[in-house]
Amino acid sequence: MHFTFRIGVSTAAYIIRETCKALWITLKPTHMPPPSMESFLNIAQDYWHLWDFPNCIGAIDGKHIRIQCPPKSGSMYFNYKKYFSVVLQAVADANCRFVTIEVGGFGKQSDGGTFSSSVLHELMRAGKLGIPPDAKLPGSNVSVPYVFVGDEAYPLLPNLLRPFSRRNCDEQGEYFNERLSKARKCVECAFGGINAKWRILWKPIETDVATAECITKAICVLHNVIIDLEGTAQMLEEVDDFERNIRPNVARRSNRVNVSSGRVVRDKFSEFVWNNKL
Repeated sequence: MHFTFRIGVSTAAYIIRETCKALWITLKPTHMPPPSMESFLNIAQDYWHLWDFPNCIGAIDGKHIRIQCPPKSGSMYFNYKKYFSVVLQAVADANCRFVTIEVGGFGKQSDGGTFSSSVLHELMRAGKLGIPPDAKLPGSNVSVPYVFVGDEAYPLLPNLLRPFSRRNCDEQGEYFNERLSKARKCVECAFGGINAKWRILWKPIETDVATAECITKAICVLHNVIIDLEGTAQMLEEVDDFERNIRPNVARRSNRVNVSSGRVVRDKFSEFVWNNKL
């Protein structure tokens, strides 16, 4: 005699949500602990040795996680790519691991807007993120802050570098942009890694927003677990295979905010990389 067991939709949703919460709570302390001054210094060493970018404590970017349209949400979750989403903002280290993530920004927000309203930004502004004190660039007497690197969507701040505008960009600026882009690819590879391995991200997650956020957080911490156990080689191979078949839309909205102190810091970095061409 055969028995067929059916699980109701609400029960299945509860099981998925609670399982993802358990994965996040259990694995996060070991595989995605809160960043500290010591961990930032280690990340900076890796970025210099692996990616030739000094005083870098992480690459930051945002990824739109597809969701079904939440009821009565209007256009809040409808993004510029013309689908509904929540935003995953992440910082990745030189080994394409997630250092810290935040999930839940409205899809209509730009990456820069998501950053401005994030806990990460608030901690940076309050000086509570654990960013190490300014340090000299390798082999020089020029002291600069430790920085995150982002694309054109992010504001230019003393601890956050973005590329020079392509308009009126001289040869030195173009070379700096190339070096920054090389370092920033770590977070793009991290996003590529989760896309390649978890195909649930290829289409809208058909749950409520809270459950979609739980699923995304579980995926990110499992990504770190895999790298911690197996290294990055397999992940990068999967990313290459994925991108050969599905090329993501990498268009960005521009964030025009510039801070004078951020420009001074970027000029120092630009001068350094120009004088230390690879």
